[in-house]
Amino acid sequence: MFGNKHKAEEKEVQKAIEQLNKGSAEAFHILYEKYRNNIYKFCLRMLNNVEQAEDAFQETFLKIYEHSSEFKGENFSAWAYKIARNTCLNYLRAKKEFISYNDEFYEQIDYQKQDVALSELIKKAIAQLPIPFREALILREYEDLPYQEIANILNIDLSLAKIRVHRSRLILRKILEPLKKEIYESR
Repeated sequence: MFGNKHKAEEKEVQKAIEQLNKGSAEAFHILYEKYRNNIYKFCLRMLNNVEQAEDAFQETFLKIYEHSSEFKGENFSAWAYKIARNTCLNYLRAKKEFISYNDEFYEQIDYQKQDVALSELIKKAIAQLPIPFREALILREYEDLPYQEIANILNIDLSLAKIRVHRSRLILRKILEPLKKEIYESR
């Protein structure tokens, strides 16, 4: 019963993808409904700012609609994430937040002074990652995309996509190490 509903939804999405480059407003609406939550969450995690994420999200779907004739019909999800990624990078560049990778990056957060939930600390740690690592990690861990799709979205080799995810995890471990020690020592 649920499988038939899911198959019907997938057929509807596939039909919408095929109709998108013909300028179908209905197809755009179907795809918007299907992908809006994931694209918004991606923008929010990349920018770590609600207002900017909302702007980037809206701009992403505006670009998708305006450039729908350019979509080749291969992988709508990857195409949409690419547009969202580029939009977010433009916002980050405007904020001059494009961080170079250096030792200062590893400065520790004083967790004692921060009275926030663990998820907030993790969000802040992710926000400290250099952009290439941050976007790879978000696409893998939060969007649950396969490495090949991450490579396609980021326009990099498959091996580099795997390396970026791996290194981002290592960096996060290092950033969160003081918190881990604090949690386990307090038990």
